[in-house]
Amino acid sequence: MKRRETLGADLTPIIDVVFILLIFFIVTSVFKKEQLALMLDLPSSNAKEMEVEKKQVYIELSENKLAIKGNEVTFKSLEDELKDIKDKKKPIVVRIDKNVKYERVVKVLDLLQKLDLNNLALITNTNKN
Repeated sequence: MKRRETLGADLTPIIDVVFILLIFFIVTSVFKKEQLALMLDLPSSNAKEMEVEKKQVYIELSENKLAIKGNEVTFKSLEDELKDIKDKKKPIVVRIDKNVKYERVVKVLDLLQKLDLNNLALITNTNKN
């Protein structure tokens, strides 16, 4: 009597493909350096480049969106987030798209002044000559 062997699926090629895909996605992915939520076209500047500390509060302003600490918010919830800042000397990093209307910029700056958060850093693209 001859016995028939059952054929099982060989998982080795499947595992190889999964690892190759995993390596591909890790290599091609872009890791966030900071907690940023909006893709902004920053204005250029010839100002001196300054070192920005870690763990700062990032505010981003585009033509129709607003974000703080990498999360999109409204102006009302931005005020609530900023009220939670205990250290009034903590640097506030502001990234503003170059196409944003002046009115929106003033609204954010007024809110910061109202809450006595005056340690600001405005982020621009620096011109390297």
